[in-house]
Amino acid sequence: MFAVVTTVILYVFGFVFLYGVIRLGVRHALEDLESQRANAQRAAEAAASRDRAFLRDNAFLSGN
Repeated sequence: MFAVVTTVILYVFGFVFLYGVIRLGVRHALEDLESQRANAQRAAEAAASRDRAFLRDNAFLSGN
């Protein structure tokens, strides 16, 4: 009987631990995704700014 109770307790705690590990991994992945999204947005804005400055300085290339 002791073996069954011990097995059930370890089994349940194992699932609780696994849930916590998965939840922690997902949270860190979402934080990384959010920081990458912000960096990509910043890079896109910088590239657009550089393009506008380049075309302003070299208007003959844009056909205007």
